[in-house]
Amino acid sequence: MIDKAVDAIQRGKTVILPTDTVYGLAASAFHSDAVLGIYRLKQRPVTQPTAILTTDVDMLFELVPEIRGRVGVIARALLPGPYTLVLPNPARRFSWLTGSRYDTIGVRVPELKQPTWEVLQRVSGLAATSANRAGEPDPARLDEVPEEFREAAAAVLNTQELPGVPSTIVDFSGREPRVLREGAASGAEAIRRAAEALAN
Repeated sequence: MIDKAVDAIQRGKTVILPTDTVYGLAASAFHSDAVLGIYRLKQRPVTQPTAILTTDVDMLFELVPEIRGRVGVIARALLPGPYTLVLPNPARRFSWLTGSRYDTIGVRVPELKQPTWEVLQRVSGLAATSANRAGEPDPARLDEVPEEFREAAAAVLNTQELPGVPSTIVDFSGREPRVLREGAASGAEAIRRAAEALAN
């Protein structure tokens, strides 16, 4: 099943896989058409951003080299973990993921288990969003993923039940950090840890 998922992603198809928080719809982060497939399936406006997932912070730095210096310190302090960090993206990389804010990018380095870890390791970067319809609960189990999503996916990875609470989103792209969504971890704690790391 891992090989099937990797092959599907490399061919620009959408897959369903477990993250550290919820089941997600995922596709290659490197191809705009693949990412648009997620948007179409979820009927998600392209003005909304989608995070890029990597297995570790070093890979994240390779894909978005501008995430160094101050924001690199923040990324290393909080990742891997159940956070999505919105960081400056001055080179406007991965513009098909950024929604209407081209100068920022959402990044995630989740604490993944097999088989998702190996899939992500082999494809380097995924675009991923929760596998639910807008406004509906985030899926903790595969059977909570809408049937039309499961039928449309080129591969489906299934594991045990997940927490079912999405990542916490913290925006570090401006002068002051802002919690955009409370989720699986404390936003205030993320801001405190980031400030601590910058002070050292």
